[in-house]
Amino acid sequence: MTDEQSPKTLQHRVDGPQDAPVLVLGPSLGTTWHMWDRQIPELTRQWRVLRYDLPGHGGAPADPSISTADLADRLLRTLDEAGVERFGYAGCAFGGAIGTQLALRAPQRVASLALVSSAARFGTPDAWRQLGVVVRANGLEQIALSAPERWFAPAFRDVQAAIVDWSVQMARAVDPECYIAACEALAAHDVRAELGLITVPTLVLGGAEDQVTPPADARALVAGIPDARLAVVPGASHLVPVEQPAAVGELLARHFEATWTEQPAVVAVPAQPAPVVPAPVPAAAPVRPVPQHAGGAAAGPDRYAEGDRTRRELLGDAYLDRAAEETEEAAGDFEDFVTRYAWGEVWNRPGLDRRTRSVITLTALVAGGHHTELAAHTKAALRGGLTPAEIEEVLLHTAVYCGVPAATSAFAVARRVIREETRPRE
Repeated sequence: MTDEQSPKTLQHRVDGPQDAPVLVLGPSLGTTWHMWDRQIPELTRQWRVLRYDLPGHGGAPADPSISTADLADRLLRTLDEAGVERFGYAGCAFGGAIGTQLALRAPQRVASLALVSSAARFGTPDAWRQLGVVVRANGLEQIALSAPERWFAPAFRDVQAAIVDWSVQMARAVDPECYIAACEALAAHDVRAELGLITVPTLVLGGAEDQVTPPADARALVAGIPDARLAVVPGASHLVPVEQPAAVGELLARHFEATWTEQPAVVAVPAQPAPVVPAPVPAAAPVRPVPQHAGGAAAGPDRYAEGDRTRRELLGDAYLDRAAEETEEAAGDFEDFVTRYAWGEVWNRPGLDRRTRSVITLTALVAGGHHTELAAHTKAALRGGLTPAEIEEVLLHTAVYCGVPAATSAFAVARRVIREETRPRE
C-alpha cells in the first residue's frame, strides 16, 4: 500500500478465514502489528483479524496525524475500502485511545471493544509535548533504548533478551515526525467526560506491574464506561500482549465470544501484499487448566468453569491458589458449591453489573463483621471497577445502617487493602 494510492488510510494486513467476522487489532505507540503475533493463532479460529500500523511505523507511509479522532477516521476509511462494515476492536495503549474514539464516533459499527493498557487520559499534556521536543532535538535513539523498561516487567526483561532487542529495533525504526505527531495526539486525548457515552460492550485489560498506564487508569475506565469489565494480568507490564500472550489471547477470545451477540454481516476481506517481517516469538505463558469439581460432569462443569474464571478475575490467582492449599479435603464440596452457585451463577447474572454487586457485597460483609472476606472483596471491588473513593463512600454509608463500630473496623481493613493495591510497584 503506497502513500499515493491511499494517503489517508492505514497500512494493514489480514489473517484468518475469509468468511469470518472481522476483528481489528490496534498497536501501541512505537510498535508495529507484530506485537499481536502470538494472539493470531487463537483469534483466527473464529475471526478474520485485521492488524494495522500507525503512520511512520513498520514501514508505513510517514503521514503524521496529531489527533486520535483523525486516526480513528483513517481506520474507518481503511475498513470501508476493505468492505468491512461491522467489526470487533482491541487496541493497546495508543491503539486503545483510537478504540475509544471509534466507540464514541461510530458505535453502530463496533460490535465489541477491548482496551488494553489504556487510559481515558495518558499522563499530562505537558509531558507529551516535552517528549516531542526531546525527539525533535535528539531523535528516537534514547526513547528506543529505554522502551524495554517502560514496556516489560523486570523479570521478563531478565529472561527475554531477544524480545528486548526486538523492541528496541522496532521503536528505533519509527519515523521521528510521526512519533512527534503521536505525542501531540496523546497530549490532546482526554475522553474522561465522555466515557459514560460509550455503549459498546467493553473489556478493560491491563498488566498488574504497568507503570505507564497503571491499574488505577484501568479502574478509572471501568468506573466510567457503563458495564465495562476489568481483567488485570499478574506479573505483566505495559505490553501485556507480548509478555503474556496466552493469557491475553484467552481473555480477548472469551470477551468477544460472550459480547459479540449480534453477528455482523460476513464480508470477505482481501489479503494485503505487505511483507511479513519475522519477529521474535515471546515465550507463551502457561494456560491455567480449568479445575474439575468433585461433582462430576452431571453437576455442571461449565458453571464451575465460569465461576472459577470470575473468582480469579476479581480475587486474583494468588489468593485462590493460597486458599486451595489451605482448604481441607472435607471442604471440597463447599468450595465446589461456592464456585458454581455464588461465582458461576449469581455473580454472572445480567440483572446487576459487577460494580453494583461489589457495593452490595461490601455492605453485607460489614454488617456481618466478616473482615477476612471484606479484605478479599475490597480487592475484588478495585479489580471490578470501583475507585478507592467510591469504596470509602460505601463504608461511610454503612456507618449509618450497620453501626459506627462495624464501619470503623471495616475502614481499617479496606484502607490497608487499598494502600497495598494502589502503591507504586518498584
